[in-house]
Amino acid sequence: MKPVWLTVDTDDIRHLPIEQGHPTRSKGVSHSGCSEQLLTAMENFSSWVDNNHVTLTIFVIADQLEDDLFRSWLKGLLLKHPQITVGCHGLTHRSWSAWPEDSDSFLAAIVEADIRLHDFAGDQWRPWFRAPAGYIAPWMAPVIAKAGFELDSSVNRSWLTRKKSGPWKDWNAVIKALKDAGLDSKPWLTKWGLPTCGPALSIPFLAWNARRAWSKLGPAVGPEDAEETVYWHLLDHNRKNGKWKPPLTLA
Repeated sequence: MKPVWLTVDTDDIRHLPIEQGHPTRSKGVSHSGCSEQLLTAMENFSSWVDNNHVTLTIFVIADQLEDDLFRSWLKGLLLKHPQITVGCHGLTHRSWSAWPEDSDSFLAAIVEADIRLHDFAGDQWRPWFRAPAGYIAPWMAPVIAKAGFELDSSVNRSWLTRKKSGPWKDWNAVIKALKDAGLDSKPWLTKWGLPTCGPALSIPFLAWNARRAWSKLGPAVGPEDAEETVYWHLLDHNRKNGKWKPPLTLA
């Protein structure tokens, strides 16, 4: 068993690349505010945390704080569970590395997100960043550091996802850029070169591979003590009629 940092991304349906933030994939935002699916997932996730009391980090998209239902839910969760921390998943869900390099706009966006999330979460805020949709290019690393973040958890070291890593399609280049910028990097768990986190948890074969990889994880710890990092989406808790749970032995 390996100590693991558990992380959860709060993306709603409107944040999917097919809806917003991608130059070729996006078709337009379908709605604003919390979807019914996310509202159900929020309730189910809260129950899961109540039952397991694990240490974990929630990576929040700052624009979600504009929704009163989401804001109230997250505030209540943090008050009830002081072991939960909050990291930054962007101001919106723009897939930055899919667009031409724009350091100034990227810096402005993540600084604004930092301010909003830090003000909201208080002592449970951490200077940890995750690129929206996992789209991160080498040019983004020094900008993340300039914005005041100390840790990045955006890298998905799989050949299946290399198109997200910028024009060179090279995860090693991203990892080097993060190191050169002085950032601690916490890549996501892979197995046999295949992704095991996020969407991989619900894609045939990848899900089987992920379950095998996740079964060897535990206990849940903070990033400073973790040997592996995994993430799932808050929306996953709407799957299987609300009975979905992360495939963890510790839970």
